[in-house]
Amino acid sequence: MAKIGKDYFGLSRVVSIILAIIPVTAWICGVITRISEGKIVAGILRLFLGFWIVWLIDLVLMIVNGRILRLLNV
Repeated sequence: MAKIGKDYFGLSRVVSIILAIIPVTAWICGVITRISEGKIVAGILRLFLGFWIVWLIDLVLMIVNGRILRLLNV
């Protein structure tokens, strides 16, 4: 399972940025990451709504912060 607080399965920042650049892998990794963290609703929202807009936001945040979009840091 993914470590909570680490994006894209606890991989390094460079690998996570590479995965975030490709829209399909960013979409799949984002959904799986959210569901593995126990955020089922966030995972479902990413599944249906997160392909373009959330992808761009995640890409920018991954490059700047090293983390993808988190609405609730619980």
